[in-house]
Amino acid sequence: MARKKKLDFSAIGNARTKENLSQKDFWSRYGVTQSGGSRYESGRDIPKPLAILLWLHRTGKITDKDLADAMR
Repeated sequence: MARKKKLDFSAIGNARTKENLSQKDFWSRYGVTQSGGSRYESGRDIPKPLAILLWLHRTGKITDKDLADAMR
């Protein structure tokens, strides 16, 4: 049986700081509040739909424009 790989979301916080984005600016792209993003960066489990969205965006499968269009 294949072992389920847990995503390392502490890396998201590192990527966010490398992009010089505040938690508010970074997480609002995904419809998440600053406080929610802070909890996720601290290790709280991320809901599966959000994890998928993060993965799609971070791997280039969807763009910043796609995210902005979806928020409208």
